[in-house]
Amino acid sequence: MILVLLLFRGLSIDPTSLPSARVGQSFPNFSQIELISGTLIGPESLVPKPALLNVWATWCYSCRVEHPFLLALSRQGIPIFGLNYKDDPEKARFWLNELGDPYRLNIIDETG
Repeated sequence: MILVLLLFRGLSIDPTSLPSARVGQSFPNFSQIELISGTLIGPESLVPKPALLNVWATWCYSCRVEHPFLLALSRQGIPIFGLNYKDDPEKARFWLNELGDPYRLNIIDETG
């Protein structure tokens, strides 16, 4: 009976619905190094608004798959900011140099 209830619950969830914990909230305060320039940045650097914030890493397979789509969005004028998550900054710079850089800037988050 428990298995039937769990299966029923799982099958009734809409797989296209992706709720976000931050919708409608301001970007949290931060002070991090920018990947390309090496300068210290904060939330005031994330202009214009609204914009897309993409969390990515060189070790992330789906990040590689979505990268051409982000390049296309950037070419269309969509402002995109990157958050390089738990990654080696040198590898991240190489990745952007090789595959193209759709980001206005990249926040380094080596520790998560």
